[in-house]
Amino acid sequence: MEAGQLTNTLVGIAIAGVLGGVVIKIVSSLNLGLWVRGFLTAFVAAVVIVIVGTGIRLVLAAIGVPNPGGIVGFVERLIVSVVLLLIADKVLTGLTVHGFKGAVVAALGIAAISWVSALFLTAMGIPPAV
Repeated sequence: MEAGQLTNTLVGIAIAGVLGGVVIKIVSSLNLGLWVRGFLTAFVAAVVIVIVGTGIRLVLAAIGVPNPGGIVGFVERLIVSVVLLLIADKVLTGLTVHGFKGAVVAALGIAAISWVSALFLTAMGIPPAV
């Protein structure tokens, strides 16, 4: 990977992390089964989701599975987000997920935002990290 591609990927991760952090914070403030102490914790959780999601997509591409778009890409992002939120509940002290429902509601928001942001990043010529 050359320097320009690395920079674009890092920008994509940062944008997706900020957007995901905002979504996690909003879901937390709406009292929908997810509680987060502050934006920093929400941002860390979102960045972890983005990085693991990117890793999963890279592994899938390496074994020959095409990058899913459309509804398949949305469902993939949803599944990754739910699983990682449930794991983050155990690892991050400032994040509490109240059961599977809370993880699904938060993951729906994260998956939708990351899916839309990937479309915009692609349109701007930045390879999406999500």
